[in-house]
Amino acid sequence: MTDVSEWLKVESLDLEAQGVAHNSEGKVVFIEGALPGEEVQVSVGRKKNNWEQAALVAMRRESSQRVRPVCPHFGLHAGACGGCKMQHLHPAAQVAVKQRVLEDNLWHLGKVKAEQLLRPIEGPATGYRYRARLSVRYVPKKGHVLVGFHERKSRYIADMQVCKVLPEKVSAMLMPLRELIGAMEARDRLPQIELAIGNVDGTEVIALVLRHLEPLSAGDADKLRAFGAEHGVQWWLQPKGPETVHLLDHGGAELAYTLPEFGIVMPFKPTDFTQVNHHINTVLVGRALRLLAVEEGDRVIDWFCGLGNFTLPLATRAREVLGIEGSEALVQRSRENAVRNGLDHKASFVARNLFEMTPQLLVADGESDRWLVDPPREGAFALVKALADIEQDPSLAPGWTPPKRIVYVSCNPATLARDAGLLVNVAGYRCTNAGAVNMFPHTAHVESIAVFER
Repeated sequence: MTDVSEWLKVESLDLEAQGVAHNSEGKVVFIEGALPGEEVQVSVGRKKNNWEQAALVAMRRESSQRVRPVCPHFGLHAGACGGCKMQHLHPAAQVAVKQRVLEDNLWHLGKVKAEQLLRPIEGPATGYRYRARLSVRYVPKKGHVLVGFHERKSRYIADMQVCKVLPEKVSAMLMPLRELIGAMEARDRLPQIELAIGNVDGTEVIALVLRHLEPLSAGDADKLRAFGAEHGVQWWLQPKGPETVHLLDHGGAELAYTLPEFGIVMPFKPTDFTQVNHHINTVLVGRALRLLAVEEGDRVIDWFCGLGNFTLPLATRAREVLGIEGSEALVQRSRENAVRNGLDHKASFVARNLFEMTPQLLVADGESDRWLVDPPREGAFALVKALADIEQDPSLAPGWTPPKRIVYVSCNPATLARDAGLLVNVAGYRCTNAGAVNMFPHTAHVESIAVFER
């Protein structure tokens, strides 16, 4: 048993940003708040046969990578915000941890080793969250409202007064939002505010989507309007599911983001999936296209295309691009965005259930020289399995030629590794490059990009 008397040497950091050590009995100990290289004493809270969960009690050797957290609500104390997990670790070291997580997953889960590691994509470590889902709770006993992320390992909402990962203007709005909700008649029936920020030519549009469980009174709607006018925000209302989201008042600036390298303007609705970090997304799209090395005569397929984040930039380089997405509504939005950017003659879109892909369905969409794959956390298993099946049994697709290069953008290193294992060990590809993308600084979230060639 590990107790306060034993000093432990922290060896590494796990994906939940816990220090990993071994005690004198050889048992793994996960230590919240500890960093690699540190020597610590701990208090064990949870014991299993081959591991223990512990809290940091004392330290006699501190990591050179330990830094002062930028946010007063970060930490291990009661009530600490659970939105970030790594603020005590230098941002550059966070990226190194995520790169190692990517490499370890590729090897241990997929038996794949990239021939070359890409330089990680990094950006601002604060003020980067252009999307966020803030919980709202009226607390009658205390007579006030909480707006923010949940506490660490808790369903309670943290008592946040600022947030360093939200843009400064939005962080400064947290307390006024609490006052606004507290003054509304429906204050106990407003569970969530979703944030989405657009930026076109330096003009920022801040959209707030208010989830309300009953129709708003005229007085409450007027309070929202007054707040919007004072703070420069655009209110959207969500009475039921995401499909019911609508503007409180029509008019106002369009919600959109840009990809300046490609001359693309991408309008979106505040509940559409767009990347949280616009700075990183801009760099990521550019790198993905350079790695794909698209030529003028190429036909490209963009799997899990969403709103066309990669499809439309690809259409500025390739002869033809097909974007494939599971949602018919998103496909329609993609078509509108292609028209908006004058690329509808080169970019087309279809809806497919990409989690039920077969060799026959794969072949039906025709041959393409290159693929861009950008799946959700579940990965693209059915897609790459169909490709692997054709490699193992060419009679499934007579005369069909697989893509010569695939760029895979991932938000889950475990499912990337699983899919990479199929591509490399069964489907006849090499993993030529892989690298981390720090889309979510201070969190344990690992985004990455990998390149596969036949």
